[in-house]
Amino acid sequence: MPIQWTISHPTRLVVAVCKGAITRQNIEAYLDAVVVADTLTYRKIFDMTQATANLPDDDMMALGARIRAYATVSDLGPLAIVATTPDSYERAHLFAALAEAMRPLKIFRELHLARRWLDTQAPSG
Repeated sequence: MPIQWTISHPTRLVVAVCKGAITRQNIEAYLDAVVVADTLTYRKIFDMTQATANLPDDDMMALGARIRAYATVSDLGPLAIVATTPDSYERAHLFAALAEAMRPLKIFRELHLARRWLDTQAPSG
């Protein structure tokens, strides 16, 4: 599976690790799992360091709309995106702009910096 995730209920943290080519359908499956697990308010790390983003602009717009819709029905927890390639870093910034919601969101090039920042964010909910 291109995106594997773990959920820690005690620490209210979701860690998603992407590998290989990631598509909109992969991200939507991950988002569905987050919703079903009732973890929208949890802190999240989305690690794209081992992935390539196969996400054209129309897919990015659809993902952004989906996140904005979630924000109308639930609080969203802080999100740290880790992206190391120029393309994934650009896609992450586009996502941040299109998925604007009332929650902390930062993009990092190094996983340990993302985790350090996320650890300073209080879990929501």
